[in-house]
Amino acid sequence: MTEQKSILITGCAGFIGGYLVQELLEDGWRVVGLDNLSKYGRVKRSFDNHPYYDFHEGDAKDIELLKTLLVGCDYLLAGAAMIGGIGYFHTFAYDLMAENERIMASTFDAAIKAFKSGGLKKIIVLSSSMVFESTDTFPTPEGAQLISPPPHSSYGFQKLACEYFALAAFEQHHLPYTIVRPFNCVGIGERAALCDEKSDSGNITLAMSHVLPDLVQKALKGQDPLHILGDGRQIRHYTYGGDLASAIRIAIDHPAAVNEDFNISSPVSTTVLELAEMVWNKVNPGKPFRYVSNPPFEHDVRRRIPDTTKSQELLNIEISTPLPEVLDEVIPWIKEQTQQGHM
Repeated sequence: MTEQKSILITGCAGFIGGYLVQELLEDGWRVVGLDNLSKYGRVKRSFDNHPYYDFHEGDAKDIELLKTLLVGCDYLLAGAAMIGGIGYFHTFAYDLMAENERIMASTFDAAIKAFKSGGLKKIIVLSSSMVFESTDTFPTPEGAQLISPPPHSSYGFQKLACEYFALAAFEQHHLPYTIVRPFNCVGIGERAALCDEKSDSGNITLAMSHVLPDLVQKALKGQDPLHILGDGRQIRHYTYGGDLASAIRIAIDHPAAVNEDFNISSPVSTTVLELAEMVWNKVNPGKPFRYVSNPPFEHDVRRRIPDTTKSQELLNIEISTPLPEVLDEVIPWIKEQTQQGHM
């Protein structure tokens, strides 16, 4: 009989966390979740009463709580963080850096203790494509973060620091790690955060600054022409949350993932303008697409183009859900959430 695998996930109630908890439970894992519910508040999930899910409302800076929750866990996924859209980077430039450093230090303190006691096998760090914010190498391979100029945003800089926590903990304490870097995760579950500030975009007031939910809301509310940030030529690789969760599950306990970092992304490049037109045609079939450009945010990176060769070759990861199929799931969900006042 195969022994059940177990993991503690901090930030389990977040956007990516929701996909990951569901993925692991469906794969038979025991999942211990920790979240302070500061972003979305208490949101009902389909897996809340799953027999293998043990949720705790609490602070990831609480080292003693982390130590207690780690008892019996094989792995720890460090996902708790202040995080938001590009507007969030500016509004909370200091707070997100200071708070996330405290969270990461506490998480690693507890992980090192659990590892030395013989229980924890590895820590998995949920990083970000923003560590490549200043790179000029495209497509961008793993390792480019070590030779590129540092990120300009405090968020990107702090995510790079998260990766150095992993490197330093291994160097000094031999704690095994895996670093995963999602690129532009999209899917259901990304709603307005409790701390988001409302902003105007043309004749529409939004409480987010994530490109896909913002575009969908504008189209659903009848904005014409559609307002986009910048000229629309920004390149992104929109990665479905379900595919991302599956890839992270593979990386958690794959032997080839030990002490490695991986770009986790769709291989398909899409401009913001192309995405806007896709959304428009889904919401307004047969109606001509028109748009106007608004001034972009300072940290609106022009290109995020990952090299995904390493994850494909070492972990056999394939991100395959096409963007139009993702939109068919996301648009009805956002429509429902908007009607309920959650967006």
